[in-house]
Amino acid sequence: MRRLTANSDTFETQFTRIVNDRRESDADVASDVRGIIAQVRQKGDDALIDFSMRYDKHALTADVSSWRIGRDQCKIAYDMLMPDVREALDMAAQRIRTYHEGQLPQDRDYRDETNVRLGARWNAVEAAGLYVPGGRAAYPSSLLMNAIPAKVAGVDRLVVTTPTPHGQMNDLVLAAAHVCGVDEMWRIGGAQAIAALAYGTRRIQPVDVITGPGNAWVAEAKRQLYGVVGIDMVAGPSEILVIADEKNDPDWIAADLLSQSEHDPSSQSILITDDANYAAAVEDAVDVLLAQLSTKMVARESWENNGVVIVVEDLMAEAPALADRLAAEHVLLAIDEPEAMFAKIRHAGSVFLGRHTPEAIGDYVAGPNHVLPTGRRARFSSGLSVLDFMKRTSFISLDEKALGEIGPAAVALAEIEGLPAHARSVKVRL
Repeated sequence: MRRLTANSDTFETQFTRIVNDRRESDADVASDVRGIIAQVRQKGDDALIDFSMRYDKHALTADVSSWRIGRDQCKIAYDMLMPDVREALDMAAQRIRTYHEGQLPQDRDYRDETNVRLGARWNAVEAAGLYVPGGRAAYPSSLLMNAIPAKVAGVDRLVVTTPTPHGQMNDLVLAAAHVCGVDEMWRIGGAQAIAALAYGTRRIQPVDVITGPGNAWVAEAKRQLYGVVGIDMVAGPSEILVIADEKNDPDWIAADLLSQSEHDPSSQSILITDDANYAAAVEDAVDVLLAQLSTKMVARESWENNGVVIVVEDLMAEAPALADRLAAEHVLLAIDEPEAMFAKIRHAGSVFLGRHTPEAIGDYVAGPNHVLPTGRRARFSSGLSVLDFMKRTSFISLDEKALGEIGPAAVALAEIEGLPAHARSVKVRL
């Protein structure tokens, strides 16, 4: 963990290094993924069989159940949940659905002053693929956050791929698939699953958009296949920025910081405060909590390698500019006037306002999507939404009089650009 003081001579150099540290995949990963994609494109199902056995120790055989998880299995998994877990899953799904229904865009259809009809129509993509990780990151909440916006958008075919290491399936993920109404669920993971969704194989039909979190190989596969399909984003390691004053219980802030550190050794947690003694108290609380967590191995590695505590003189005056430079995935404002500071922050994936709004609420039940830009991408992109599963088609309609009004200007511009056929297509109608 690094401690920085904003008024020190070395602060700018140290902080700039933190801002520029991406903690993402290297060239070796990119090369590996390129080879995997090529194999899947050339060999289809045979490549999936090879990769599944190599990486997941799962045999894809002639038995369809080795390839697909049926809807009946998902329903059974849902029915077998403990009542409190089922209620929590249903509550989360309903809140996520309600929030995303408010994102549905409106079509436009109007005539301007020259009687030209203009507008745009929104349609959902036909098919969407959702990647659900296995192993350490097998989270039903991620499936809810990806699948529900797709369903709200009106996607016809919703396909999930998920690895099943040694043939083992995650029952909570299956239950979440039932709640979301997933149409197909394939027992395939890794970069090979992304390639199969993008290009299709004999068994798996291709999709139009791929979303969902994954490891460095999955993220790199999405990066390389963007253009063949649409993607939500290239997500890197999780991150949180907590801006807190000394009025907070240090144990609360320690838990907030480690809520992201426990995701992955490459995750990053940063605290900005205006009290050096309070900073030390939080650091002590982190040490105590680390000893208690079942995820302490991962969380400790993340905190020790990537954790940062920054002490400033004036939170309201200094923290917003630092926050904008970091453009963090999650920003928690645990201060007296969070709204006032929020008004000064331009770049953040999602902001959590006040001492009683832990980031984990946003991960599960608040409603807004927890799939958010990382690695400073909040400077130019937003969290996953209904719009990621939709596209807009504009339309134009002119009658003879309207063409006479605006057509000559189009002819003039086409001739200036040296495109005579463009000009001619308008002239012949005038």
